[in-house]
Amino acid sequence: MPAALERGAAPARPGRLRFALRLCGFFLLALLALFAGGFGWFADKVSSMTTPVNPARADAIIVLTGGQSRLDAAMDLLASGKGERLLISGVHPSASRRQLQVAMGGDKQLFSCCVDIDRAALDTIGNAEESAKWVESHAYGSVILVTNNYHMPRSLLEMSRLLHGARLEPYPVVNTNLGNGSWLTKPEALRVLLTEYSKYVLALARGIVPLRPTAEGVTLAEASTVKN
Repeated sequence: MPAALERGAAPARPGRLRFALRLCGFFLLALLALFAGGFGWFADKVSSMTTPVNPARADAIIVLTGGQSRLDAAMDLLASGKGERLLISGVHPSASRRQLQVAMGGDKQLFSCCVDIDRAALDTIGNAEESAKWVESHAYGSVILVTNNYHMPRSLLEMSRLLHGARLEPYPVVNTNLGNGSWLTKPEALRVLLTEYSKYVLALARGIVPLRPTAEGVTLAEASTVKN
């Protein structure tokens, strides 16, 4: 009798295995659909960002290194009085202050008096950590954050976790017009957006189990929709 029961139970095992595989396949497809939908939202959000024509004045300006256009934009903001001080975060340790000033083409006196350089940050998380120290040491209440449009969502996310009560004004630098879905026809732009979106998703996942208490009271201003 036990042998008969075992023979009767054996055919059910492949059925359970097929069910488990189908369930795993369903969840995998659901995750892929969620990822694809999120990427579409991200790409549309980023491609619709434009550089503000006349941003409101803030207490200070922070620029994250990663391109000459970012540095130029930040220096122009400082020169036009949009902030009283500028932090350049993520500067290579081998770059001297003089070399940086020449590369940015800024006024020597303005650079000397009102520009701070962070050489400790190695990535966006480091940018946020060093920037938070700088903002808190100067007791700034509002900051213009300068970086490329595709990098802005992740930068705001990381900054907002560490800044206490400081208002972030995004200043997205746009090097390539990706509006009207044109990023779909530009392989390099598509690659950059997909890479940055993947990093953004990982940053969101990090926030589920934060390594430190999440900062409260941070206001995120919307990027301007007015083009230069």
